[in-house]
Order: sequence, then structure tokens, then C-alpha cells
Amino acid sequence: MNLQRHGAIACLALTAMLGLSACGSDNNEPAGASASGSASSADCATGTLNAQGSSAQKNAMDEWIKAYQQKCTGAKINYESSGSGAGIQAFLAGTADFAGSDSALKDEEQPQADAKCTGGKAIHLPMVIGPVAVVYNVDGVDNLQLKPATLAKIFAGKVTKWDDPTIKADNPDAKLPSTAINAVHRSDSSGTTDNFTNFLSKTAEADWTFGKAKEWKAPGGTGAAKSDGVATAVKGQPGTIGYVEWSYAENGGLKIAKIGNGNGEFAELTAESAGKTIAGAQIEGQGDDLKMKIDYNTKEAGAYPIVLVTYEIVCSKGLAADKLPLVKGFLGHAASSEGQAELTELGYAPLPDSVRTKVEAAVKNLS
Repeated sequence: MNLQRHGAIACLALTAMLGLSACGSDNNEPAGASASGSASSADCATGTLNAQGSSAQKNAMDEWIKAYQQKCTGAKINYESSGSGAGIQAFLAGTADFAGSDSALKDEEQPQADAKCTGGKAIHLPMVIGPVAVVYNVDGVDNLQLKPATLAKIFAGKVTKWDDPTIKADNPDAKLPSTAINAVHRSDSSGTTDNFTNFLSKTAEADWTFGKAKEWKAPGGTGAAKSDGVATAVKGQPGTIGYVEWSYAENGGLKIAKIGNGNGEFAELTAESAGKTIAGAQIEGQGDDLKMKIDYNTKEAGAYPIVLVTYEIVCSKGLAADKLPLVKGFLGHAASSEGQAELTELGYAPLPDSVRTKVEAAVKNLS
């Protein structure tokens, strides 16, 4: 797929559905002054930030870092895509100025994170909407579609051949081979796994008995590190199936399965179909803590149901004085309409404007 064309379609679709700001640069905002340049969507600052976490948002981070550092030449931002679990541990250890995570802090992690924030709390800022693509490599099969129960049986090791009657029932017109299924999962602690297993536990409870977790619990299958490891494993071996954030599927040219939703449809993954699920998400955090709850059983017609939100976990107060301006400047750019528009060519969906403006306000309140 041509990603530039995809980006234009994605932006138009989400603009119409979610009331997003116009695509492209927001030239109505005042320029941020800096000795090293100016940014149309955020203030420039100097110094170095070190952050790590979610590999699902790596492509987004790379784009934001490139754009921000081009405008703010005195800034250096380092982001290591170490996985959500590692990012949170780095934040707790004080070695990351903020962490990227595809799931919220656990109840036992929240007080540990708060303790790092003098006079404040660790808050969740949704920054990247990354639909989770179910990717596959099956010879002769181009339009695979799977109900949640079928998907659960495959990853639980209950369905082991591609021509199993369960898969045939979802794909009556497909010529399915008798090839053995190799289900690839993340081997590292992963927010993408957390969201994927949460989807299975909410939509196929009878067939998925392993709960929701960042660490893979089901037996069998093949583990691969990070999103790019899963994508590489699926691309390299016929008979494989895996789950990755959409941008990795797009960039790797992988086939993407249609997934059954709560409305009884097999939904194709597009910016519009993912946006329909995000539009129904609820913010369950308090104040500037913007944790979101996604309805994986959405009955919205045409909605693609496996969608994750990557948070930047950062201190609301207590940031070091030499880090604060740069954290606010960089995250302010990411949350701006311009920063979000930069994502449409990378296989991400921009934040709905109703959410984006809340994130922008929360970033301005950091102290």
C-alpha cells in the first residue's frame, strides 16, 4: 500500500468521523521562541531527554524526534524501543524521563511511579493510537477473516492446522492448506500483548483462559522480541500468524486478517474502522491522568475492534528543572494537531480532537 495515499485517506476519514483539526501543519498557533529555532506547535528547549518503552510507538517517536530536532537544534531526544514493561521499569528506576507504555500502570506500580514525582503523580498521556493487526503468511490465502473465538483457539494452541474446520467456517470460500500453524507471540514484556490478550479475554472468554498480561501465558507457539521481531518472523516463514501494531504490518508489507466485531461483521483494518472503536473509548483517569477504557465488544457497524493506545507516562509535578522545558516542548509537539498529522503516513490513527486537546492541556500543566 502506498503510505502517502493511505495517510491522506486516513486523515480525511478521521476528520469526518471524529472532528479532527485539519490535516497538516497548524499555522495558526504562535511560534515557540528559541535560541536554536522555532516550532509551530510547541516551544523549543535545549538539553537531552532519555526515554524508552513501547516498541509499538517507535515509528511515531522516530518521526516526532526527527521533526522536533530539526526545528529545535539544541534538543536531543533519545528513545529506546525496549518494550512497555522495560520502559516502566526504567521510569521507576529513574533512568527514563518518561516511559512509553501500551497499557496503564498496574495498581502496584502506580504508587512506585508516584514516588518518583515530588509533589505530583505519574500520569498517563495517550499519544499514539495503534490498531493491532493480526498478520499472517499463508500460501494462497489473501483475505483471511477470523472471529475472536477462532483467533483465541489458534493462539491457545487448540487449532493447529490452517484447514481446521473452525477456520474453514470463518472462510468458506478460501482454499486453506493443511499447513501447520505457527503462532508467533511477543517474548518480551509487552503492552501490545497486554492489549491483544485483553481483547481475547473480553471477546472469547470460553476459549481464552490465560487472562490479560504483558507477558505471554499460553503454551506453545514461537516467541519473538519486540514488534519488529514478530513482523520479521511472520514474513519469513509460511504458515505463521502473529500480532503487531499496524505500522509494522504496513511497513513490512504483511497480510492483515479481518477480525469479527461485536456487530457480527468481519472488519477490515483501516483508519476509519479503528477510529470507530476509539470514538467509543472512555477516559477513566482523573484530572490530567487520561487513562482510557476501550470497548473491545463494540457493536458499532464497521468498527475494527483490536486497538491499543500508547501512553507517555510522565510526572505531573517534580520534573527536574533542566528537563521540564524539553519534556513540555517535545510532548507538546507530539500532542499538537501538527504532531498528530505526522502519524497518518506511518500506519497510526491520530487522536480524536476531543482527546488531543485534553492531552495538550495536560502537557502544559506539567511542572
